[in-house]
Amino acid sequence: MPAAAAVAVGVMALGALAPSAAFAASRPDTVQQGLNALVADDGLPAALASVTERGGWTRTYTAGVGDLATGSPVPRDGQVRIGSNTKVFTAVVVLQLVGEGRIRLDAPVETYLPGVVRGEGIDGRHIKVRELLQQTSGLPNYSNYLDDEVRHYEPEELLGIALQHKSEFAPGSRWKYSNTNYVLAGLIAQKVTGRPLAQEIDERIVKRIGLRHTYFPAPGDVTIREPHPTGYYRDSAGAPPQDVTEFDPSWAWAAGQMISTNSDLNRFFSELLTGNLLKPAQRAQMRANTVPADETFGPGARYGLGIVSKPLSCGGLYWGHGGSYPGYETRGGATVGGRAANVAVSMQLSDEATRGRVDRVVDAALCR
Repeated sequence: MPAAAAVAVGVMALGALAPSAAFAASRPDTVQQGLNALVADDGLPAALASVTERGGWTRTYTAGVGDLATGSPVPRDGQVRIGSNTKVFTAVVVLQLVGEGRIRLDAPVETYLPGVVRGEGIDGRHIKVRELLQQTSGLPNYSNYLDDEVRHYEPEELLGIALQHKSEFAPGSRWKYSNTNYVLAGLIAQKVTGRPLAQEIDERIVKRIGLRHTYFPAPGDVTIREPHPTGYYRDSAGAPPQDVTEFDPSWAWAAGQMISTNSDLNRFFSELLTGNLLKPAQRAQMRANTVPADETFGPGARYGLGIVSKPLSCGGLYWGHGGSYPGYETRGGATVGGRAANVAVSMQLSDEATRGRVDRVVDAALCR
């Protein structure tokens, strides 16, 4: 339900509320306050949020403007590039194939891509599929070596860039975030199924749970299909924002190419935790044996098989991922108790303090 409609319903029903409930309804909404602060204090053009309650009721929020040049309003629950949230979709496809007996988590990459993964200190015979999903393979991150040219990349080309550089560490000995892990996981899924990863994600996840605003852009598609805020990028703190909304996303592929909305992400993470996207054994494996991921995801964060757990200020934790992509930043996830929240802003963030404030809006939404 749009926030405006939710307010109208609340006003009409106010006379029927108990005094304490009426007072609670009149208090400033902490999520809206958080979004307003991101725009006013952090200088972000737009901020959007979607909060889903335990019963499935959803409220959406916006702050700022959808386009700095025109001053147009922020589309409510607008589409954004979700960046590394894509990794969770890729992990789900791989884990579904595990549940079908077509992939083994502890099999070496070599089993599925013989002779493909070789480099200095890199050998696909010694890297497990599990280590790709958990980010413990030691594979170098190809994203660190891309040039500034905006162009189309094939997945094999991205892997090739990574393999020109030496291993970061022995497989399984440490944790370090690398987009290469998920490009390789996507290539394994394609090899096993004989179909494009985008098709597998669409049929196995998007259509299965009814994500109406989520898709994997086709090759050459640089647009965002539905209403969306303009995405901006700043080279430095004082630099003017540049419009980077239309951007070839192929450089991110299985690690970050997808487009979605906050409410669709809420549904996805909720279904992942409690629904039938995965068999019970694979759902448990996804969240078992997590490893510390503070250096990338903040204090207390832990990485499972493509999913991140983060502690809540009110106790317990939530499961999600987040994404950072030129033009957009997303944060959020769901609790096993049935609440979900996702926040998006229309600028990629390089300031850890601002990222922390976005995380706090998520925390406020899940704890209220």
